[in-house]
Amino acid sequence: MVEYVGAIHIHSNYSDGSGTIEDIKKAAQEVYLDYIILTDHNTLRAKDDGQEGWHNNTFLLVGAEINDKRNLNHYLALGIDKTFSTRISAKEYVKKVKEKGGIGFIAHPFEERSSMDEHPPYPWNQWDAEHYNGIEIWNHMSEWMEGLNETNKYNYFIHPLKSIISPSAKTLKKWDELNLKRKVVGIGGVDAHAHKLNLLGFFEVEVFPYKVLFKSIRTHLLCDSKLNKSNKGVEFVEDKNEILKVLKSGRLFVSNYYRGDAKGFRFFAQDSNLIYQMGETVEFNEKIKLRVILPNISATIKLIANGNQIDEVENVDAEFRINKPGAYRVEIYLDGKPWIYSNHIRIGI
Repeated sequence: MVEYVGAIHIHSNYSDGSGTIEDIKKAAQEVYLDYIILTDHNTLRAKDDGQEGWHNNTFLLVGAEINDKRNLNHYLALGIDKTFSTRISAKEYVKKVKEKGGIGFIAHPFEERSSMDEHPPYPWNQWDAEHYNGIEIWNHMSEWMEGLNETNKYNYFIHPLKSIISPSAKTLKKWDELNLKRKVVGIGGVDAHAHKLNLLGFFEVEVFPYKVLFKSIRTHLLCDSKLNKSNKGVEFVEDKNEILKVLKSGRLFVSNYYRGDAKGFRFFAQDSNLIYQMGETVEFNEKIKLRVILPNISATIKLIANGNQIDEVENVDAEFRINKPGAYRVEIYLDGKPWIYSNHIRIGI
């Protein structure tokens, strides 16, 4: 497999972001991201303007963040050619995205914040929707704003990366519960806007420049082969389809780059000579073992089964024997702080 590392959930001046597409591309290239996914609110204008494709060594994929008429139930829709009316319900636009051949992820599902009246929370409440592919398990801006208060606000503005600790417990709990019923892919999002705020009434600061956010929550895709890195017809389509395929499959993991470079992490199931990757569902037998490989560093490896931690190892790798069916994933802690979250391998369920 070939690993590609990128940032998902980005806004430009096509909606409520402060930066141009050129600004965003430049920032991504400067920190060597392999791909970025633009999700401006209810618009695909960047795609219509020909921005989708390779820009040097960074692939820009254009999706949209869709919401309902109350500005709730935000949904990251990818692989679509048009957006849908905000007058329809979340259940309807989730279904329409699938019908049009796209995929989608619930954004910041349990967002809770009250630090800024002009930026209220936008949680998801339509859990009876059936056709979403996954959820955003870690959102940089949501976590930052949920932790912001009068006491710490200056430290939060000055040290935006230090404030990001872990995904919310509610989100992880829901994610584990959903995977007991069917595969639900977990992705990470930066929710980048590069907002500009007026402080103390006389000077303006840019909160979270794109380049800063691109050094936080990253989503690592494990592709079958190298991408073409070409904007020519068939080769461009192949690259885009491969990225969408891996996102849909769940063969990916989420990391906080601020804690360390997670490239090279692997989590898979092994049954004799057969290998099963994240996102796959495997029949249960007593020979199955789960393997973890870290990128040349010792860390705490926590094995999660059906939402509960059942084992823990401090090492550069680990092997776990499985004695019952369940939805299994791992969390990696570096120096005691959350670093990597794998997707599930569903065994016998």
